[in-house]
Amino acid sequence: MSEGKEHQMRNCVDESHIPIRLLGISGSLRESSFNRRLLLTAAELLDPPFKLHVFSGLKAVEPFDEDDEAVPPPGATAMRQAIRAARGVVIATPEYNSSLPGQLKNALDWASRPRETSVLIGKPMLVIGASPSRFGAAWAQDEARKVLKRSGADVLEMGFALGNAFAEFDESNMLRSEAYRDQLRGLLLTFVEHIRPQESIFAG
Repeated sequence: MSEGKEHQMRNCVDESHIPIRLLGISGSLRESSFNRRLLLTAAELLDPPFKLHVFSGLKAVEPFDEDDEAVPPPGATAMRQAIRAARGVVIATPEYNSSLPGQLKNALDWASRPRETSVLIGKPMLVIGASPSRFGAAWAQDEARKVLKRSGADVLEMGFALGNAFAEFDESNMLRSEAYRDQLRGLLLTFVEHIRPQESIFAG
């Protein structure tokens, strides 16, 4: 084997061990919310090199104010940086009054500005959701996809709607049903395969 090909193969092997960072954002502020648990399950189901980190700073994101756009406040800045650093984002949203939670919508408003340099432009996004109702936050998910697409994100059209969420998690806060776990695993696989071509472009 030539030295050049050996070096190229070694690089491919090395790159396969480099974690690919995904960001999970729960639209609920509760520490033990169903949607945070759904993200923790997603993190468990993902295969290397993909690794999902759950964002913990949503509560600290300040109310959106155009007067602050030039110098964004720290909470909004931290969220933007977290989105920018991730190759893809998984949003898990509850449903309040048939729509998005206010704090999640506020965060997306911050992320979408300024329009020309928004961290959402071209960002691969997956929207899932859990709810005590039997519909699994389906309306809120649709609303989130609409906002994200309007903001220029690369949104996967598929979703995951977990209804009757009270009964669906075990003592370790993970999704209990193997059928639901398989469904979520399949969706995550579709999402990461959607990201992989962009990985090749990113790698040059």
